[in-house]
Amino acid sequence: MTPVDSFDDVVVVGAGIAGCALATMLARGGLSVLVLERSTEYVDRVRGEYMHPWGVSETQQLGVLDSLVEAGGNFLTQFVGYDEVVTPAEAEAAPNPLAELIAGVPGALAMRHPVACTALEAAAVEAGARVVRGVSNVAVTAGPSPEVTYTAGGVVGGARARLVVGADGRESAVRRQLGIGIQHNEPRVVMGGLLVEDLDWPATDATIGTEGDRIFFIFPQLEGRARLYLSVPVELRERLSGEKKTAAFLASFRLAAVPNCDRLADATPAGPCAAYPMHDSWTTTPCVEGAALIGDAAGFSDPTIGEGLSIALRDARLLGEALLGGGDWSPAALASYSDERSERMRRLRFCASVFTDVHIPLGPERIGERRRRMELFGTDPDLFMVVAAMACGPELAPAECFDHRVRAKLLTPP
Repeated sequence: MTPVDSFDDVVVVGAGIAGCALATMLARGGLSVLVLERSTEYVDRVRGEYMHPWGVSETQQLGVLDSLVEAGGNFLTQFVGYDEVVTPAEAEAAPNPLAELIAGVPGALAMRHPVACTALEAAAVEAGARVVRGVSNVAVTAGPSPEVTYTAGGVVGGARARLVVGADGRESAVRRQLGIGIQHNEPRVVMGGLLVEDLDWPATDATIGTEGDRIFFIFPQLEGRARLYLSVPVELRERLSGEKKTAAFLASFRLAAVPNCDRLADATPAGPCAAYPMHDSWTTTPCVEGAALIGDAAGFSDPTIGEGLSIALRDARLLGEALLGGGDWSPAALASYSDERSERMRRLRFCASVFTDVHIPLGPERIGERRRRMELFGTDPDLFMVVAAMACGPELAPAECFDHRVRAKLLTPP
């Protein structure tokens, strides 16, 4: 039999954003927490590096914002909407004020994903959680007496707990072992990302826009670094693949909509260039007896709208509050987390569809149609609330805003 070498309140599988944030909260609340992580170091795999203001609010409630800022988090205070449907001067004259959306929240946050994970792991350890890295062969048994076995340093170990939490990402082994099904929709775009350095760009200014056949994103970090993203329709996915994809990626940032665009196209690559299809995934059962899923393991929002970090942090907070709030950790007792997450992800699926409707390239002959859709965001109250929900939290807008009839306003020309 596998030796059981620890008895913990909670075993968290995965030391990413969600897992470490939860471990920090639970350990600070007096619970014993063991965190198991497969990797020996955090590396750049082109993951989310932009956090909406509502995600920053979650870090404040979790008490980890200072850790992220001290590690190099950069506050973005405005969106400058460079785009083919406006002139650069028009975009610069009417930025969207990210620092004014939520009281007490200084804006959105941008920072390298590996750095954020490292900072949150340090916070978890400081709070009293134990982190074991380089583990493999993780096997989870749920039910009334949850147990996890794993290999670390060539030695097989085991841990019993009151609850096992799967925070091990999109391809979650915990989810598969629990037999929890996952649903997904079909991608409409493919997105690539690249970290660059030596970039002359205002550190406070984020940008999302469309020009020609691409959607472009610019999220500056500190010290002249920025994460650039580029989306193209799925039928053009080959552009973001192959041996010369980095050069092709940067060349796509020669944009008429952005002043002095050569600073983007000529920036120095500082990490890998990778691309993935953009879609949503979700489960209706993130909690079973003896186990729960958080973050991408429980399903993720289409990364096109940049909600992944905010989702992970709210998952950690809500599950943490439920666990610290009472002795009953049954699926029924955790329904407040499960139900809120299910509705949150439904609303964000709608947001992603609407965002893509507005930004997906329609071609030069339909720029007028794109302009009409963009203008509706500012003039139609329902669509305005959908946009606000992306930045300020999906619970902000009334439920009726997330309905096919609202989306039809975009897709049906007058």
